[in-house]
Amino acid sequence: MTPPHEELVFAPLGGVGEIGMNLSVYGVGSPRKKAWLAVDLGVAFGGDDLPGIDLIMPDIRFLVEERRNLVGLVLTHAHEDHYGAIIDLWPRLKVPLYATPFTAALLEAKRLSEPGAPDIPVIIVPLGGRISLPPFEIELVSVAHSIPESNALIIRTPLGTVLHTGDWKLDPTPLTGVPTDEAKLRALGDAGCLAVIGDSTNAVREGRSPSESDVAKSLKELIAGAPGRVAVTTFASNVARLRAVALAARACDREVVVVGRAMERIAQVARETGYFDGVQEFRGTDTYGYLPPDKVVALCTGSQGEPRAALSRIAQDEHPDVTLGKGDRVIFSSRTIPGNEKAVGRVINGLVGQGIEVITDRTHLVHVSGHPRRAELEDLYRWVRPRIAVPVHGEALHLSEHAALARKVGVPQTLVCSNGDLVQLAPGPASIIDEVPQGRLYKDGRLIIDAAQRTVADRRRLGFVGVVSVAVALDDKGTLAADPEVEMIGIPEIHRGWPALPRRCL
Repeated sequence: MTPPHEELVFAPLGGVGEIGMNLSVYGVGSPRKKAWLAVDLGVAFGGDDLPGIDLIMPDIRFLVEERRNLVGLVLTHAHEDHYGAIIDLWPRLKVPLYATPFTAALLEAKRLSEPGAPDIPVIIVPLGGRISLPPFEIELVSVAHSIPESNALIIRTPLGTVLHTGDWKLDPTPLTGVPTDEAKLRALGDAGCLAVIGDSTNAVREGRSPSESDVAKSLKELIAGAPGRVAVTTFASNVARLRAVALAARACDREVVVVGRAMERIAQVARETGYFDGVQEFRGTDTYGYLPPDKVVALCTGSQGEPRAALSRIAQDEHPDVTLGKGDRVIFSSRTIPGNEKAVGRVINGLVGQGIEVITDRTHLVHVSGHPRRAELEDLYRWVRPRIAVPVHGEALHLSEHAALARKVGVPQTLVCSNGDLVQLAPGPASIIDEVPQGRLYKDGRLIIDAAQRTVADRRRLGFVGVVSVAVALDDKGTLAADPEVEMIGIPEIHRGWPALPRRCL
């Protein structure tokens, strides 16, 4: 029997109103004291609007304050937007960390690649396993996604059961791993589900996401029909896509050369954990130049136009080992993340300028999303039949469309919230009852800084208006020892002899 005045709450600290930087917190207890469970701890990536900033992370001061009441941190999968802040922020929490084997192995490989990274113990949970962290009982649900061992979480509490979907889709032929566990989700619906905290990424798209098997078939045809070298770029974490490229290359009697450290790390972990069983060994970049053009496929990092990634350097003809030229083919087996369009465009233009054929999802089925479209969302809600739907993992439009769809399929209550909202799920109707501290942290080189600091604002100002520095040399009597030196950086110079602008133009 539930003690009086107990409540079940949910608080997103990242990943709501945005795509990326996911951190969700669940609490059970009285208004004054609760046990807390954290799910995921991810990053977003800095753009041109954040000069000098590499990564954006959720502010975890609330969890630090509640550390004694924090029973654990569970990772749903190993995408950067769900686990990318672990190395930097876990030392501030030092709570039990739970992950499946592939996620744990990838985290360890990433940790070893970063100098000075802390030792982080991980409790390995088998696929479909259970975690007991009273008052939370958590059951993993295998779901299809664009990385192995993605999981939804069934979170059972004395006040009701919540389905935290994580990232998922319905794919009957996912190439790696197993399809989404429909039977377990239907059983949850039969047993009774209080709320779904659900992925909204593709809630604006009709129909169903195509299968990874469809992409594999298309890639095989494109590689087989290429007269010269082929380079394929994709998200390094998409092990199913890497496997599809490797099998297509083998069918066409081509060697696979891996280009880029992130791709090398993923390939190594996939082989160690069994996801590359039956896949030929890959070659290093030192062998690339010795292979005939029609006998090589290069797997390259840089699908998002990252300036230091392999494909960007190839596009500028600056890579020390890998070159492409007229008659070669580059396949972008990826989707351009909003905000990266200019960077990707620069890479594509650089390749086309060298006479290289570029193929994207604009004309060929070379990429599918790892997130559910509307028909897949409808299936989920019909299986689980929750009383409450709370859309997460999306911008405002995605959240709104997800909520409207949930109402359409008969979910009694939907609630759209924001980062920092404290949502009461039980008892009674779902409602926003309070706020918890939330914000953003920036990773600036090796430093973690608060987004509220003036650092980035000052950099923007300097980049916009420039800076004037004045150097004055004084002797020991305080008088000028030399003429002052004035240096202007980022400020236009007016050259003598140029005609002055008419007053109306000033």
